[in-house]
Amino acid sequence: MDMKKRIHLELRNRTPSDVRELVLDNCRSVEGKIEGLTAEFVNLEFLSLINVGLMSVSNLPKLGKLKKLELSDNRISGGLDVLAEKLPNLTHLNLSGNKLKDISTLEPLKKLVNLKSLDLFNCEVTNLNDYRESVFKLLPQLTYLDGYDMEDREASDSDGEVDGDGVDDDEDEEGEEEEDEDGEEEDEEEDDEEDEEEVEGEGEAEAEGEEDDDEVSGEDEEEDFAQDGEVDEEDDFDEDEDEAETAKGEKRKRDPEDEDDDDDDDEDDD
Repeated sequence: MDMKKRIHLELRNRTPSDVRELVLDNCRSVEGKIEGLTAEFVNLEFLSLINVGLMSVSNLPKLGKLKKLELSDNRISGGLDVLAEKLPNLTHLNLSGNKLKDISTLEPLKKLVNLKSLDLFNCEVTNLNDYRESVFKLLPQLTYLDGYDMEDREASDSDGEVDGDGVDDDEDEEGEEEEDEDGEEEDEEEDDEEDEEEVEGEGEAEAEGEEDDDEVSGEDEEEDFAQDGEVDEEDDFDEDEDEAETAKGEKRKRDPEDEDDDDDDDEDDD
């Protein structure tokens, strides 16, 4: 797909002034030049032209708000003065994998006073003696060269790069805060649900425990009732025995008296 068609596709029914990020990687340039990109992209902050066969950036329009430019894996060998002229607020420039051979080809970048990061990986210029010292000396505004500063400290993620989606850091932070709040609310809801389930489980366990207690108390009452019945029967049996013995004792007492009465009757007859 050529560059013009790719730009039209990337617009997605938006106007150029609405676009803050434009990625045209791996499309085809015509005669090694940029085409289809105009100054109408007034709010463009991030432009990526990786591996599009560029030999020159001479057709680059003026993009006053552009901060990050990706030009790696092309065939650019010079003509970088256009960047200083058309991109006054550029902070990050990636020229890795191009045909840059001499430190002198980088000299136009001195005019990019806001340039903080420059990448030249896989360019022949990196093979020169004292390459890093020479570049930092030529471009004193640089903080990072090939991802490291003058003290060989690696660049961090908080160096103010424009995000790939073209959204400001503040907007990203707000989005992250909203996501965190949503996540916290979801966690709180889940915790509440778990607490409710635990309370319900405890309630059911207590209810089952009460039922078990009722069953046990019922069994205890039945046992007590049975024991009371046995005791009553024993008491009744003991009372019957006592009455029988009493009756026998009275009979024994009456029998001698009856004999005396019989003797008296015989004497009277005589």
